Amino acid sequence: MRLAFFGDVVGRSGRVALVDFLRNSRSQNSYDLVIVNGENAAHGFGITQKICEQLFEAGVNAITMGNHTFDQKTDLQIFDSEERLVRPLNYPAGTPGHGSICLDVPFLGKKVLVINLIGRLFMELNDDPFASMSEVVSKYRLGSNVDAIFVDFHGEATAEKIAFARYFDGKISAIVGTHTHVPTADARILNGGTGFLTDCGMCGDYDSCIGMEDDAPIKRFISKVNAYARFSPAQNEATVCGVIIDIGDDGLCVKIEQVIGGCVFKNNLDMAD
Repeated sequence: MRLAFFGDVVGRSGRVALVDFLRNSRSQNSYDLVIVNGENAAHGFGITQKICEQLFEAGVNAITMGNHTFDQKTDLQIFDSEERLVRPLNYPAGTPGHGSICLDVPFLGKKVLVINLIGRLFMELNDDPFASMSEVVSKYRLGSNVDAIFVDFHGEATAEKIAFARYFDGKISAIVGTHTHVPTADARILNGGTGFLTDCGMCGDYDSCIGMEDDAPIKRFISKVNAYARFSPAQNEATVCGVIIDIGDDGLCVKIEQVIGGCVFKNNLDMAD
């Protein structure tokens, strides 16, 4: 089974690039499932019903989120009405939406559990992601009641993501980090068979400050007077960043390979075997 995951989609530029990429590549690469982190899809902050529909129409099977999950206040109802939209599992009890979804892959006769978690280091205080995940793996076991488990770990600290992956190695098919908008170079299969990448990067304009026009972020760094300068997504041609994961019959990872290509980075956009 082949799963494709793409990192934080930032604004219109990122959406256009990802949709174009999916429409041109899905049949070529035979993705069985496509998962996308969409927490920055609506002008850099959150997501809307319209954008969800655009991504689903392009072939996305599930959308994960992160610290900007609820930034679009007018569209909060979608988190209860759209089961394919997954917010962090370790948000406090009573938060709208759900933190996981079990997807059927009918033509393979398989079930894939998709989970979104958010880190705690250098982030807002949330429930313990380790405890939340431990509860999940006590109910879902690879090769038993689910054929694969994929985790989008949305976090700032590389150490937290790595520690999480090593702790659950062998119990999860793959763990891929999001949030920093910068692709790391450490895609690998851990000793227990779990695929891991610290951060898959963003789908957005890399001729920018992590997807945003330079002016406001720079002002925030050089003057407290500009601490609340408004961020706007950069709108030039975007780079698509993600990862392709092959999962064996035992539910563990047999191959993990990065997709990085577009305007700025052009090393392996063609994913032909």
